[in-house]
Amino acid sequence: MLFLIVEDDKQIRNFINFSLKSQNYDCMEASTGKEAMNIIATQNISMIILDLGLPDMDGIDIIKTVRGFSDIPIIVVSSRDQDNEKVEALDAGADDYLTKPFSIKEFLARIRVVFRHKGNSRTEAPKIYKVADLEIDLEKHIVLLEGKEVHFTPMEYNVLTLLVKNAGKVLTHNYILKEVWGSYIESDMQSLRVFMANIRRKLEKSPAKPRYILTEVGIGYRFADE
Repeated sequence: MLFLIVEDDKQIRNFINFSLKSQNYDCMEASTGKEAMNIIATQNISMIILDLGLPDMDGIDIIKTVRGFSDIPIIVVSSRDQDNEKVEALDAGADDYLTKPFSIKEFLARIRVVFRHKGNSRTEAPKIYKVADLEIDLEKHIVLLEGKEVHFTPMEYNVLTLLVKNAGKVLTHNYILKEVWGSYIESDMQSLRVFMANIRRKLEKSPAKPRYILTEVGIGYRFADE
């Protein structure tokens, strides 16, 4: 696998490079957006590790451009820690977002999750999802928790299956609303919160400490993938 590290800070670039090579990944580096786009256009890149604050262009523009022609996995690593900037990157097509500084252990774990998600999306989707004590049969529209069937309304079921099919990936409020409701307006946000609360009440032993549906504060939700 060949990784492209797009980062203008040499020390951080070296840190990421070392982390990846410790797992026997090959790496290429770019310190500007223009250099990165040239490499993406000419090399068979397996994943892009992208800083947003580049000297010649914004990383968000790179994400949007790449998503116009490729589904190469993109993990953003940035010092920008505002929720709206994370949401913008994820909505533009980034697969994940890490805020600097971050640990090697977390960084490598995020990479594994993204590859696992991408790998599942390229093969026939499983008809039955199992996570811990939860089992969802997509053909029969049956949800079992500890072997007992749990009833969901059609809309609750649609929200739940969207999260499950994207297990391990952060889905923004905007994305969920567009996928399930078909549109996005601010007034729908409260509806989404109500649906999530109902789903959690039916699934979680302790809704305050969820096992399955995790909240990414100010951004959206993520379904546990293991």
